[in-house]
Parts: sequence; C-alpha cells; structure tokens
Amino acid sequence: MIDAVSWRIARGIKSAVPEHPLSVEVLKYAVSFVLNTGSIIVFSLAISFFTGRVAEVLTVLVAYALLRQVSGGLHLKSGTLCVVASTAGITAMSFADFGPAAVTVANLAALLLAAVYAPSRIEGQTRIPKKYYPLLRFVSIIIVSSNFLIQSPILAAAFLVQCVTLIRPLRRGGEHREEKGHV
Repeated sequence: MIDAVSWRIARGIKSAVPEHPLSVEVLKYAVSFVLNTGSIIVFSLAISFFTGRVAEVLTVLVAYALLRQVSGGLHLKSGTLCVVASTAGITAMSFADFGPAAVTVANLAALLLAAVYAPSRIEGQTRIPKKYYPLLRFVSIIIVSSNFLIQSPILAAAFLVQCVTLIRPLRRGGEHREEKGHV
C-alpha cells in the first residue's frame, strides 16, 4: 500500500514539474521513506497514548533510529510490512522491564553483534565511503556501550533488537555473504 501511494505521489510530482532532474523512481524512493518513517512514528505514538508508554516509545524511537543510522540493518521488502513490524516491535520494546542482570546480558549480546556485524547492509543506502565503515562500527559499539552506564531495560531491548537486524549469513572462511537488493 505504501509503495503504491508513493508511486502515485512521485508520478504526481513529476507531472507537476516535468523538468525536475530527479526520476520518478528516485522520487518514489524518497516519498516512501518519508511515508514509512512518518507512519511508524505516528502509529507508535498513537498506540503509546492508549498504553500510557509515551516516554518509553519516544525512547525506543530515538535510540533505535540513532543506532540504525550508523549500524544499518535488515530492510523488509514491503513498506507496509515494515510499518506493521516496526510499530509492533516499538510498542513491545516500550514494555521492556527486566532487572540489571538481564540488562547486562542484553547489552553484551548487542555489543557482540555490533562488533561483529556493524555496519550491515548499508551498501547502496548511504553515501558514506567504505573506508569509514570501521568508524561506523566503532560508533555503534559506543552507542550500545552507553547502556552499561545508563542501565535502561528499554534501551537494552532497542539496541539488542536493532543489532539482531545486522546479522548476515557467513560463508565458509568467516566472510559475510553479500546480498543483492533489499531483504
């Protein structure tokens, strides 16, 4: 549904300004990004008003997005599926309430995943040259490590879930298998 709406909006923009240098495909990608992100934020916040977890949902939204920007991660094929899965996940993570030992275990797991896999699946998604990927890994590790000081169950859940999306299959010899297109 989001893809169809994005396509119609992009075609409308291109027909209104045919001399614009961007193609309909590029416009569609930009519109779908805005619609996906906006829908996830709006739906997650709307649900949080009913659950009474507004601050927690805001925490998850900011933490997850911040880590995702530097670490990358899995992309779903459907914009609608992305909105549904992300909204459900954000809502679920807002209820994370576990003790210090579980926070530490989640932090360690997220830290290990970030150290091994970050950045993941950002080729073609960013203009950042590959020579800076080690810096992105380092920043990812710093972001995840911050929760060893903060000790937030909600941050632990958000960081762990985001880091799980980094996992890519390994080939023999330990090299990451390159995947084509969105997953």
